[in-house]
Amino acid sequence: MRDYRTYSFWLEDAGEALTPRPSLASSTDVDVAILGGGYSGLWTAYYLLLHEPALRVAVVDKEIAGFGASGRNGGWCSPNFSVTATGLEKRFGAEAARNLLVAMRASVDEVGRVCDQENIDARFHRGGVLTLARGQHQLPGIRSSYAAYQRLGLGDRYRLLSAEEALGRIRVTGVHGALFTPDGASLHPARLVRGLARAVEARGGVIYERTPVTRFKPGSLTTPGGELRAKRAVVIAGEAYLTRLPNLHRALLPVYSLISLTEPLSATQWARIGWQGGESVSSTRNTVVYLTRTPDGRLLFGSRGAPYAFGSKITDQQDTHEATVKMIQRSVLEWFPSLEGVRFTHAWGGPVGMPRDWMPAVRYNAGSGIASIMGYTGQGVSTSNLAGRLLAGLITGRQTGLENLPLAQRSSPCWEMEPLRWLVVRYMQGAFLRIDEAAEAGRPRPMDAKVAEFLGRH
Repeated sequence: MRDYRTYSFWLEDAGEALTPRPSLASSTDVDVAILGGGYSGLWTAYYLLLHEPALRVAVVDKEIAGFGASGRNGGWCSPNFSVTATGLEKRFGAEAARNLLVAMRASVDEVGRVCDQENIDARFHRGGVLTLARGQHQLPGIRSSYAAYQRLGLGDRYRLLSAEEALGRIRVTGVHGALFTPDGASLHPARLVRGLARAVEARGGVIYERTPVTRFKPGSLTTPGGELRAKRAVVIAGEAYLTRLPNLHRALLPVYSLISLTEPLSATQWARIGWQGGESVSSTRNTVVYLTRTPDGRLLFGSRGAPYAFGSKITDQQDTHEATVKMIQRSVLEWFPSLEGVRFTHAWGGPVGMPRDWMPAVRYNAGSGIASIMGYTGQGVSTSNLAGRLLAGLITGRQTGLENLPLAQRSSPCWEMEPLRWLVVRYMQGAFLRIDEAAEAGRPRPMDAKVAEFLGRH
């Protein structure tokens, strides 16, 4: 038996023993069978039962509810989407882009509302999102983002900050400005997902843990304990772990994101840093970084960077890739020199699901009864709520007002076959890191920068 508490600080601090629920022991009939006990599967189950309480809904997970990204993420509940505002505008037009971003903002509020209604102690804190320009070279990025929000009629929700204004919020080295929106929140990911699981059960849903799915088809999920037969819909909601199923192996790329966590900081240390608003903090770096001030006063610093493994392999060893962990811990001291000598108590990680076009997809085929919900590229806390509401509406035929959003009833192209996939992805990971390092050192851009950026857009 795994010790699930060791997979992240959040799971260790979930406030419960994480004892697995019973596995599926025999073939069972339900109305809706859901593969995946993370945010996507549980939000879908929650809204199905909220609006049709008589439905028989069952969720199965290979491990426990919240084992994957839902119990390991950076604690952001953000209005940001996996595709930028400019990118959405180019792909889908201004109206569709605006509608999606408004829906994302509403999803942050909805997560907070459900936490209040269902008494989920997710430590939901509305601190907003602060995107820093660390270096002159990052200023065009935040200015471009602000201009896109203005074009879409959303400029009133964002503020461009000067270096002095940004440093008044958080004292980080090299800051030249920032973009701020009050619309984001931070939360305790594991307490949210575990509380959501209990809310689903309270409304009549059943959750089977330690129940791997070996096959899915219209009308059923196959597990070692028997078939979970579904009269109305089979929902595929396993995110990065779906790549372990042969017919979904190339649907997503499991991209690792790793996190390091400090010990609780003293009042003196926090006074030097500032950050009294508890904003979710990032920069415009290509190699994404994200920071959270935890409810118990620790500093969380996360980043991409663990190398992609051939064949989309997922292992526990990748969760604590040593070189990436050391890079993250060096970055903490680079951002906050006053923390020299701070002790790091936890390091963990896990895979996020990245579609080939970076665009999440929510699909339901009424003919086959197969539904799928996937592809958040690390923006899943709020996006999964939006996607779950959308999918529950599609399955029940209930109009939610979300049916015309760009993520509805779409699919992404598959990733390339190996070894091409490994070669291209590892090249891109290295190239984007070189681009960042050159910009931060004031060196010319690498000669292949345009090649890497072209591949990143396609």
